[in-house]
Amino acid sequence: MNYKKILLTLLDQISTRLLAAVVLGTFIIIAVLGLIIWLVNSNEINLGNKEKIVITQAQIESIEAIQQWEFLSISDEELVDTTRYGFFGDDHLVRIYYGTLRLGIDLSTTEEGWLSLDGDTIVAILPPVTLLDDDFIDETRTRSFYEEGTWSQQDRADLYQKAKQMMKDRCLTDENYRSAERQATAQFNNLLRSMGFEFIRVRFRE
Repeated sequence: MNYKKILLTLLDQISTRLLAAVVLGTFIIIAVLGLIIWLVNSNEINLGNKEKIVITQAQIESIEAIQQWEFLSISDEELVDTTRYGFFGDDHLVRIYYGTLRLGIDLSTTEEGWLSLDGDTIVAILPPVTLLDDDFIDETRTRSFYEEGTWSQQDRADLYQKAKQMMKDRCLTDENYRSAERQATAQFNNLLRSMGFEFIRVRFRE
């Protein structure tokens, strides 16, 4: 029996298996190291993105520059009358007034820190929704519906104020204020999202 030949064959088989094990082990080590490097780089990228979530003074000032922002417009007309009683007869004045009441926010009245970051969320505390312009009656469209007797400028001014209050009572309702707030929230979300912010929370100052 050729023991030398058998021994050489066994050594050759052992060397082949050992080489295969070394190659496999090397491959596994490389794969593990590659996975570790990928995870480290991935975490670094995420941290970098979080650090980029900032609100600059220039962005705040650009929003404040909008100043008055209208979210709801309500058109109204009122028939208003007044009567002056006299010994020889009564005088009557009836006029029709047209007006458009605009609800919105005035960004020039924001308080310090109204726009801030809470983690990855930008928080906007807006001024309350108000009537943007108190001179909402269109005087060029005002006309007399019925007029009997002599009426002074003060009488007409008093009737104008009466018409203004009637329009406010009719149009400045809780429902309209809530509608304007919903519009403001949606529009502000769109504005901040267009500036690159993903997580947004909007509320109104008391």
